[in-house]
Amino acid sequence: MNGFSIEAEELSRSFGEFRAVDRVSFRIARGEIFGFLGANGAGKSTTIRMLTGLLAPTSGTARVAGHDVSRERGTVKTLIGYVSQKFSLYLDLPAWENVLFFGRAYGLTLGEVRKRGEEMFSATGLSGLESSLTAALPGGTRQRLALACALLHHPAVVFLDEPTAGVDPVARRYFWQLIRSLSREGTTVFVTTHYLDEAEDCGRVGLMAEGHLVALDTPAALKKAHVPERVLIARGQLRRSAADELRALPGVVDVQTFGAVLHLRVDRKRWAAPSLQSWLGPGVVVEEGEPSLEDVFLAVAGR
Repeated sequence: MNGFSIEAEELSRSFGEFRAVDRVSFRIARGEIFGFLGANGAGKSTTIRMLTGLLAPTSGTARVAGHDVSRERGTVKTLIGYVSQKFSLYLDLPAWENVLFFGRAYGLTLGEVRKRGEEMFSATGLSGLESSLTAALPGGTRQRLALACALLHHPAVVFLDEPTAGVDPVARRYFWQLIRSLSREGTTVFVTTHYLDEAEDCGRVGLMAEGHLVALDTPAALKKAHVPERVLIARGQLRRSAADELRALPGVVDVQTFGAVLHLRVDRKRWAAPSLQSWLGPGVVVEEGEPSLEDVFLAVAGR
């Protein structure tokens, strides 16, 4: 292997006349946490299915863990772990029986499965739940079990397709602690998520839109490149029409409503916190904020 765990070159996939992924190229280093973002239908899951050998590309090439996915699909599958968007373990089995089944499917001996399974149950906080029926486990705990099963064979690369969807905030935080731990140990993590705050923990982020990879860089670099405007946060006694009125003003690039708070991107030369507060009137507090990946997503998707 060179220094890259994943390499995609002009990777494309069509379904009839529909091009789901269109000439996507990127390289991901060993041990990197790579975030893959985009709206539903942007092509994220299709890309993962091609990289894991589950779906043949229409054109282009991909190498994972040093092997060509199209020509060495069987080898690639032995070197990766995959936690799919839809929970894929057997709900009618106890947690430990799932470990035994998948460990043996990965070609581990019974002794190796027991040793590694105990390690994974400890690492993922599942100790004591070995005999619990998988169907009875909370959603976040099920996803930790899926991750434990995906890591039994010491994979070089782990693909996580929206692993925290529908998971409570505490479980999400714990899951990301595990992801960072994997990265420190040298495992490459390729993760898709709808939670843009999670993507802040990624070393680099790729943004998909309508099958195209439209941006790729570190979170900080993406914010600098795509959100050059000033970010202002307005809260307080906002009149009902404030958002629409602000959108019509020169120098106001974008206005988003989050509950009772307005999140604005504005021209730095035209607007600052004091001038906006003066325009909105008494009873409103305006503070300067920091760009987020959500701002990046809205800016790129808007273009």
